[in-house]
Amino acid sequence: MERRHESEMWKRKGAVLFLWVLFAVCMRLNVEAKSSSTLERQIEAKLKKLNKPAVKTIKSEDGDIIDCVNIYDQPAFDHPALKNHTIQMMPDYMLKSEDSSTEDDSESKLFQTWQKSGSCPKGTIPIRRISREDLLRADSLDSFGRKFPQHFENLTADEGNQFIPENRSSAYLVTMGFNYIGAQAEINVWNPKVPEPDEFTTAQIWLKNNNNPYFESVESGWMVNPKLLGDDATRFFAYWTRDSYRSTGCFNLNCPGFVQTGQVVLGGKIEPISSHWGPQYDINVGMFLDPNTGNWYLKLSNNIPVGYWPAEILSSLRHSAILVEWGGQVASSNIKKETPHTRTQMGSGEFASGRFKDACFMRKIRIMDYSLQLKYPSYVSAMADEPYCYSSLNDVKYGADPIFYFGGPGQRPPYCP
Repeated sequence: MERRHESEMWKRKGAVLFLWVLFAVCMRLNVEAKSSSTLERQIEAKLKKLNKPAVKTIKSEDGDIIDCVNIYDQPAFDHPALKNHTIQMMPDYMLKSEDSSTEDDSESKLFQTWQKSGSCPKGTIPIRRISREDLLRADSLDSFGRKFPQHFENLTADEGNQFIPENRSSAYLVTMGFNYIGAQAEINVWNPKVPEPDEFTTAQIWLKNNNNPYFESVESGWMVNPKLLGDDATRFFAYWTRDSYRSTGCFNLNCPGFVQTGQVVLGGKIEPISSHWGPQYDINVGMFLDPNTGNWYLKLSNNIPVGYWPAEILSSLRHSAILVEWGGQVASSNIKKETPHTRTQMGSGEFASGRFKDACFMRKIRIMDYSLQLKYPSYVSAMADEPYCYSSLNDVKYGADPIFYFGGPGQRPPYCP
């Protein structure tokens, strides 16, 4: 009798325990469902904000969808400082620059893959459509489209008085100390390998307001960025920040700020690509300040206007830059440590010492000051944060325009372990 009573008691306890477990599971599933539902609503809201109504849609053979958006409906005008902004086209004098050369078996041309499939009507601009998958690859919806902040283990400067972040490795040519209102260069186009999905590599120009860890910059060039763009293609980009990538600015049109005026897709795939056994291709990238408005304008080869960073989103850069850098950068958490170095390549993936057809180069390097004349900088220094992983070389020959080479393979034991 007593045993039967104990058996029934344990059955009741078991039933209660089962009900509690079932209740907990149901509650968890309910919370997860609500969380998933909330995330889906946030994603839909973000997509609606980023992807503006299209007048025309173009399906590119590389998989991109290009929306032709009314120029005044673009994302820039979601910025609070640009609510009443009137679009200001590039001043004529900025369209006068040195012609690109074709010597040494190199060709200066920009061709984006999407252009094979059509063009946008007058009064609209082409914008690469952001997908749900693009957003899901980001660390968070708020961080989508941004470079991750630079980390500094210590704030000591290198021999060039430059502060070196712990999650970036750069090889670059630098000039500083004057008031620069423009910079440009022909940037050799390659397709370096980025095996890690959270990393990216660039070949670009930076214009900054100072050389300390807390800077403001406008930037442009090409990059391979699988996390942001979903593939390993070489793509054109623009970037801006007012606080060293902490909370302001973004790539391309992924946040309000940059005003696009031209028929170039920011984030669009570039082709053709250079090879070690074939022709060398490059794009001429230039950024110039209009002293009358404080806008920084971006243009490409053959005087193709892209758009501008309006003065309203800038701080001291609206007056001038005091530092210009030309070169490459790899962003990774696996650099400058004893752990295995990243295998993400920079430039062509070969060291600067290989020079033409082997290493990535920049040439026709120019700055502009308040004389409004393009000229080679008076003083430059070639720098490399990790010279055994990525190197730099400024090739200066008598009577010839200097050519800057940079790049490298990343991990290369035992020199870059």
